[in-house]
Formats: sequence, C-alpha cells, structure tokens
Amino acid sequence: MAALVDVDDDVMEPSLQTILDQRSLRWIFVGGKGGVGKTTTSCSLAIQLAKVRRSVLLISTDPAHNLSDAFSQKFGKDARLIDGFTNLSAMEIDPSAGLQDMLAGMNDDGSGNPGGGEAGGGLSMVQDIALSIPGIDEAMSFAEVLKQVKSLSYETIVFDTAPTGHTLRFLQFPTVLEKALAKVSQLSGQFGPLLNTMMGSNGGTLPNGQSLTGFIAQLESLRETISEVNTQFKDDALTTFVCVCIPEFLSLYETERMIQELSSYQIDTHCIVVNQLLYPRKGSQCEQCGARRRMQKKYLDQIEELYDDFNVVHMPLLVEEVRGKERLEKFSEMLIHPFVPPDLEEAQ
Repeated sequence: MAALVDVDDDVMEPSLQTILDQRSLRWIFVGGKGGVGKTTTSCSLAIQLAKVRRSVLLISTDPAHNLSDAFSQKFGKDARLIDGFTNLSAMEIDPSAGLQDMLAGMNDDGSGNPGGGEAGGGLSMVQDIALSIPGIDEAMSFAEVLKQVKSLSYETIVFDTAPTGHTLRFLQFPTVLEKALAKVSQLSGQFGPLLNTMMGSNGGTLPNGQSLTGFIAQLESLRETISEVNTQFKDDALTTFVCVCIPEFLSLYETERMIQELSSYQIDTHCIVVNQLLYPRKGSQCEQCGARRRMQKKYLDQIEELYDDFNVVHMPLLVEEVRGKERLEKFSEMLIHPFVPPDLEEAQ
C-alpha cells in the first residue's frame, strides 16, 4: 500500500486513545451512514476499552444484528460474554420489540384470542394512540434496555447504532416518551369511564391483570429512567459519540447532518473515523485506483477543513473482511496506533 497523502504532509496524527484515557466515560455511541464500518469500529473500540476498563458491554441497536457476524458468535437480548474475553460482553436488541412485546402481553387474554373481546377493543384504542407516535417503538425498547443496563455493573457501555436516521430518532427518545405519556394520560382522562366499561366490570383491569393506570405507571417509570440517563448523555464527562464515515459525498453529508443534530441534543462528539481509505502502491499503473485516490483525497481534505478541531482517525481499506476476534484485534490496534502506509514509513 502507498500513501493517500503526500509524503511531505504530516503523518496521520489521530487515534482514539483519548477515549481510552477518559476514564469517566460511561456511554460511547458509534454511528454513521450504513455500510461505512460502524460495527467493525464499535467492536474494535470495545476491544481496546476492555484492556483498560474493569468491564465493557457492547450493545447493537441495529436490526441487522452485525455483532454476531463480526465475532462469529450468536448474541441475543441478554448480555453474553464474548469468546476469548473475560470482561467484554455483547447483546443485540430488536429496536421494534419493546412496545410490541409489552402490548402483546396486554393483548393476550389467556385464550389465545389476540383481540381479547371487549377488553381488546378498548385496549386497541390505547395501542393505536401509542403506536401512532413516530419512534415510540424504538424509544420504548431503548428505555427498557437502559433500565436493564442500569441494573448491571458494567463500567463502560458501547452502542453500535443503526444507520444515521434511526440513531437520531433514538436520541430523541426522551421527548418521544414524554409525548406518549401525555397522550395516554389524556386518553385516560377523557375516555377512562368508557374504557373501563369496555374492559369489563373489574374496574378497567386488562386481560393480563394490569390496569390502564398500571400501564400509565409503567410509562412513567420509563420516563423517569430516560430522564436520568438523558442528563448523563448531555454530560461530556460521561458520554461521547464517535462518527464513522468514508471519504465520499453522501457519507460526508450524513456525517455533517449527524454532528449538527448531536450538537442540538448537547451530546459531545469530537472523534471521526474515516474508513476504507485507499493507498495504491507508489508507481502503480492502476487507473481506477488513481482516480479513487484523487476522489478520496478531495473529500478527506474537506473533512480535515470542516473538522479541524476534531480527532480525525484514518483507517485503510483492507484486502480481507474484518471478522473474528483475531482480525478485529488487529484492526483495533490501528484505532489507537495510527496506520502509517509503507511508503510514508520508508520516507521518514
């Protein structure tokens, strides 16, 4: 491989060492446009963190569930120790499962009838209200996960997030749940007597024994949890967001959008990982390689100019997939010890 940057330029200064050194960090998000290497980066960062932290939990909120593929090990909704590690665990959650699972339990009247008779009719109104709020399913799922994580003793939690749009919705979940609670409370106040009648003479008890009041109380409990965590997310001593991109227009556009949104949410971000950088060998006659190198150089220059106060990490395009513990560990070293292309190395 040869250099994308000129030999006279400074060697790539960047690394994610600052994240390892900031011992107060508890929540670390890794996100970006689909296909830019978020999972590889989050897995590699978690591996490095496990070297200097008592315990690390890696959580995927991407429906694609790429953690299992990356480590060649099956993960689910419960934290499981990653093979070959003693203090690094992983879990994969379904962003759409939280509210659906809760409502499914409320639907089941014990007879296998999902409608639940008259009670089901009243409950359907509650569901329609709740499900009509954009992002409520992800928000409820995320809040439930945060409740579980809070009860665990992991020192640091790394989130391998879904593509940009879903991630930004995730970060809006406090507002989303506030809206959900307000709507259901309003429904209860306005139509409580009617719902109680439709749900039977047991005072509005749902088929699974939970009352409408209990359902609202559950939402309120989640709201308190996410309110507390949201305060932590806005504390740059506790939380940071690592943006991952590739040197192409759409990815750069998504990165700028994400950074602007994160700023509006008061969430710290000061690290950008630029993946898939091409380093054609010096003197290479590959026309396509040269053209792509020039394109990448253009966008890399824009990234450096736009984010001159960011820690921009350069990662090379590799000739093999980064899958399995051994390859992830090798990749992770380049996040901490900047990759120096061979020709640059020889010139110094």
